Amino acid sequence: MTINDRDEEARAILRANDRGGYTVPNGRVYPFQWNWDSAFVALGFDTFDRNRAWQELETLLGAQWENGFLPHIVFWQDDPGYFPGPAVWGTGRTPVTSGITQPPVAATVVRKLWDSAEAAGDGGAYRPRLAALFPKLLAWHRWFRDFRDPEQRGVVVAMHPWETGRDNSPEWDAPGEPIDISNVGDYVRRDTSHLDAKMRPTKLEYDRYLALVQFGRATGWDHGRISRKNPFRVADIGMSMILLRANRDLAVLARVLGDESAAAELDDLIERAERGISWLWDDKTGTWCSRDLVTGRHSGFITSTSFLSFYAGLADPARDAATLAHFDRIGASVPYLMPSLDPADPGFQMIRYWRGPVWAVVNYMIGTGLTEAGETDRGERVRGDTRTLIERNGLYEAFSPVDGTGSGGDDFSWTSAIWLAWARQPRS
Repeated sequence: MTINDRDEEARAILRANDRGGYTVPNGRVYPFQWNWDSAFVALGFDTFDRNRAWQELETLLGAQWENGFLPHIVFWQDDPGYFPGPAVWGTGRTPVTSGITQPPVAATVVRKLWDSAEAAGDGGAYRPRLAALFPKLLAWHRWFRDFRDPEQRGVVVAMHPWETGRDNSPEWDAPGEPIDISNVGDYVRRDTSHLDAKMRPTKLEYDRYLALVQFGRATGWDHGRISRKNPFRVADIGMSMILLRANRDLAVLARVLGDESAAAELDDLIERAERGISWLWDDKTGTWCSRDLVTGRHSGFITSTSFLSFYAGLADPARDAATLAHFDRIGASVPYLMPSLDPADPGFQMIRYWRGPVWAVVNYMIGTGLTEAGETDRGERVRGDTRTLIERNGLYEAFSPVDGTGSGGDDFSWTSAIWLAWARQPRS
């Protein structure tokens, strides 16, 4: 298949998964709108339909709660075959949503869309749409400040593994052990009927996920109470780095709009994170990693999100050197970067979700950050590997870093978007 053929396939997938204003990740497995999926999808639409790219995020932010919270799933249409569906979440919202959030990549994507429109001479046409989205994005970032950073460190404390987007990463195993699963009851999963169960989270992991949903629902989705009492409270390195980057990008947009007050507020959040995020550096393993707020313990795992410090705009010579040493070691051990778990870890599994596979969206952030930080060769290695994986194997949800095998859903929206917006570009 030629590059042009893959381009057309990617565009066709985005059109096929378009439900009229929002895009599903994959029609057979994920029939609703997912938060960070939609943000990445907008990057793909922007390469051939700028209006549709903006509409994707406008639709997503149309489901925002009054307190600024932006849910991880919006159930615009019912699909009784999906579990856990609206009745399980029980948020009582219109439109119906879940009660947890996801990594806040939206502001960074909106900045990319704005820069693209400006470069094309369309800034005047899109400025009103930017002005309409900005306060909603700012409200969401304030929600993270108010409900996901209880110790005011400038980090994001996840209340559910699903919030991180990396559902069954080994980072959540130890923090998940105390979760009471005795009242979860019987249920039927849809994911394992469509996908190989060897790729998916185990039943124990899924029991814990549902127990946390039940806890949230019992509070009436009171995010203040959840942040204080939830049995799972983990400062996530991925979300923390993504939010720091997103605050930088939102501050730029504030100044585009002439809102110096909002820009100053965002500058304060950035400074707080630059001071406090070192709490997530683990000296023992020499890596950025997540940390359990309940026990204070670092996870100690080297994952793909350990390499997002460059994307977040952090610079520390000693930590950067240690991070790049891990990058080079892992890069020498597998044909394709970046595995979601260090292949040297005894728990590495090349096709089980977030315990080994490569994800194009994470590679996009890693590669972008490395290139911006002047690590051009390493950034190009990540992009080139992503390009090769997709070019040879197709537009899958994820890929084995060992043999390139596609895993998860096929015809995947965010992989198609990353191909069009980034991976397909020739080596510079």
